[in-house]
Amino acid sequence: MAAAVSGKGLIATLGAALGRQTHSLAFRVVAFSTVWALVALVVIATIISTLFRQASERGFESLLTAHLFNLISSVGVSDDGALQGEPNLGDLRFTVPRSGWYWSVEPVSGVSGRLASLSLVEPLPSPTPREVPFNAEFQRSYLADGLADETIEVFESEFVLDQDNRVARFRVMGNRSELEDDIAAFENKLYLYLSLFGIGMIAINALAILIGLRPLARVRRSLAEIRAGAAQRLDGDFPREIAPLANETNELIESNRRIVERSRTQVGNLAHSLKTPLAVLTNEARSIGGAKGNLIADQTAAMRQQVEYYVQRARMAAQRDTIVFRTPVGATLERMVRVMAKLNPRVKLTFSLPDEEIIFTGEKEDLEEIAGNLLENAVKWARGAVAVTVAPAPEDEQPRLFTLVIEDDGPGIPEEQTREALTRGRRLDETKPGTGLGLAIVADLVKEYGGRLHLSRSSLGGLKATVALRCVQE
Repeated sequence: MAAAVSGKGLIATLGAALGRQTHSLAFRVVAFSTVWALVALVVIATIISTLFRQASERGFESLLTAHLFNLISSVGVSDDGALQGEPNLGDLRFTVPRSGWYWSVEPVSGVSGRLASLSLVEPLPSPTPREVPFNAEFQRSYLADGLADETIEVFESEFVLDQDNRVARFRVMGNRSELEDDIAAFENKLYLYLSLFGIGMIAINALAILIGLRPLARVRRSLAEIRAGAAQRLDGDFPREIAPLANETNELIESNRRIVERSRTQVGNLAHSLKTPLAVLTNEARSIGGAKGNLIADQTAAMRQQVEYYVQRARMAAQRDTIVFRTPVGATLERMVRVMAKLNPRVKLTFSLPDEEIIFTGEKEDLEEIAGNLLENAVKWARGAVAVTVAPAPEDEQPRLFTLVIEDDGPGIPEEQTREALTRGRRLDETKPGTGLGLAIVADLVKEYGGRLHLSRSSLGGLKATVALRCVQE
């Protein structure tokens, strides 16, 4: 039972691997050309083999016919009716005993005696006319067993020797086994040479196809560089067939950039247009004073925060899946940590960077938004220490990610409340100032970039926020 399950798993694995290969353009073209080459070679081998066999058999039959006519012309009959003559067919094989090449002249009517080649050391029986009938010219041919277990082909004719209608039977026999051996040897060499030719042709064809498809591989690598932020367009000298694809892709990238810029402008205009009405409401609330004024002021502040949150969400949605942004992580975070340390001298801030340069594949403002909210939250709750650590991703991780870890020595968040802490507007401690939007904005930004955000207990005793984002390493 276990073996059967293992076999099914192997078949499924092979099927999945084959399915992945069939999605490859190179595999499809090479496979199709290989199948076509194999079919063509089989057809060519069959045609050549058939033509060679037909030519060999015609030559063999022509040779036997010529020997038969030569034999008939070389034999006569004496006055007393005895067969006479010394046929010389010009082939030494007729003199070698049991060679498979024989001739004989036998009486039919009115003659006596018998003539035979030196190779025919004993008579060979002849089938009756009923078994193998003669044609209208009193000739017939058939296959028979030779003296050395070979197969022979017999050409036989009955011929009238003189005016007295004395008839003799002439037989010329050729070694058919030799013919079949020659044909088989030719076919073996033919199949060998065609196989070598086919292997070379398939290899050269596959190499030509792979070389011809190399520009597509260049396009794929260029797109990967664009996706990683290492390039902003497809550059290079592409073949005429691929150049339109590269041009259209560049146009698409440029169109995407224009859409992002237009969306960012519209979002900025919306934010700017709302600032004045909110400022007027805030001033009016202050002038009213009292409980009613405070209520209006609080709601106006909440409106401003909500507007900022949704403006941020709109900007993220506008730039989602863009592929042309690159932000150095080290320089960006180092400046933020330095500013945060000056603003909060009571907190000891430590910052750790890897040796290699890490490039965030996103906008600088978004990285600052993520790190700024987490830093602000850590400093707000820390008793005296905050640690910021940037770590590279493993070499084999795809897509490449880097981790940003921000820890503090504050009270932290219970594990069962970490999900609630990421809820928009939810504050776990109402005694601290804030709106409850910081972690929610971070979570939304990280999600938009396809990253991960994890909250846990820090070794310092407080909260540990771990963010994983896409990057390239230089």
